[in-house]
Amino acid sequence: MKKDKTLFSQFAKYASLSVLGMIGMSCYILADTFFISKGMGKNGLAALNFAIPVYNVMHGLGLMLGIGGATKYTVFKSRGDDKKADAVFTGTLLLGAAFAALFMLAGGLFSGKLALLLGADADTYALTDIYLKVLLLFAPAFICNNILMCFVRNDGDPRLAMFATVSGSLTNIVLDYVFIFPCGLGMFGAVLASGVAPVIGTGFSLSHILRGKNGFHLARTKECFRHMGANFALGFPAFVEQLSSAIVILVFNFIILGLLGNTGVAAYGVIANISLVVLSVFTGIAQGTQPLISRAHGEDNRENERRLLCYCAAAALLVSLFAYAIVAAFASPVAEIFNSEKDPALGAIAARGLRLYFIAAPFAGLNIILCSYFAAAETPLPAHILSLLRGLAVIIPAAFLFSFLWGITGVWLSFPATEGAVCLIGGLFLFFGRRRAAARSAKKPPAA
Repeated sequence: MKKDKTLFSQFAKYASLSVLGMIGMSCYILADTFFISKGMGKNGLAALNFAIPVYNVMHGLGLMLGIGGATKYTVFKSRGDDKKADAVFTGTLLLGAAFAALFMLAGGLFSGKLALLLGADADTYALTDIYLKVLLLFAPAFICNNILMCFVRNDGDPRLAMFATVSGSLTNIVLDYVFIFPCGLGMFGAVLASGVAPVIGTGFSLSHILRGKNGFHLARTKECFRHMGANFALGFPAFVEQLSSAIVILVFNFIILGLLGNTGVAAYGVIANISLVVLSVFTGIAQGTQPLISRAHGEDNRENERRLLCYCAAAALLVSLFAYAIVAAFASPVAEIFNSEKDPALGAIAARGLRLYFIAAPFAGLNIILCSYFAAAETPLPAHILSLLRGLAVIIPAAFLFSFLWGITGVWLSFPATEGAVCLIGGLFLFFGRRRAAARSAKKPPAA
């Protein structure tokens, strides 16, 4: 019983701190949504929603590198191999620098073309262009913040990782208000606030190193290149989760623009960004528990792996039920918070969309937990398949088919239908994976 209490207390500590951090991170864009709606109205909201997919991709790459590298780091640390653990950290930073350079190049040279590609029109082009340009020029801060946050958390300091993300979010909220209203900087001010926020978060994470608390170090060794594949293999589900959000937003923007114009896109921007906060809670539970699952896996403790997965699933279901109850009861007042122009069409579209879209919450929560679990236990193939199904193979055809059959109602329902179908497949992966593991254990000769 004492062991169970200890494991649950570790889960509660890591998961709760990670959830707070992820909520803080997701509030980067939610704060922008609120202040842009007040300062720039419907066109500002639409422009922000056109630019969000680029943020998702950049954020996803940072998480992929951080989670993939930190997972492998934890496995090596649990086995006492400090040299390989340091090589993984070094390789992760090198990959982060390479991707950051590519994003900065894209922002400096191609932001205008990218804005048009993402759907901006004459009313929203200038706002989308400036948001993309500045956002991409801050790529090193976003990527470095994600990498360090993951390594600090896996290095036994989830509290500092949480402070790093929450401090960045609070900075963003304060600067959003200051830059947009007193300073009158408009969309440039909103994105500048978002860019400064991860710089603050990175400073908090660096204090882990400056205080000498870090178990990871830079290593001058060619072995860092040998382990780079782990960043992609083990972090890929986290990237696809963010990529799927970007793709869903792109596809939905395209469909909704044809059905309801910029008003519909602005309404969907409200739904997507509130959804981002709820999904970040599931991501926080999953990522917070990942170091514990990776440690149990490295120690070959299958019972702890199973218990941690059960804790995660139960927490995700409770959160999803609470979130849907709130959305179902208060959809209209929530939508009106972001409807500064009091556009009745925008409010009605967003309120109905919230109630239908959030039916997906329990399924999405379980899918995020399963993807993280498979990756943390170094069985990434099921996680890759589930992530690709959620982000590409099911959601895109469902969105087009359902919108053709039922219009805007079909658009909202395509998301819960996708998450529900993928959740069923994930359950089958888990069931048959457990059976194979049990069969292998039964064949092992008893210990002498």
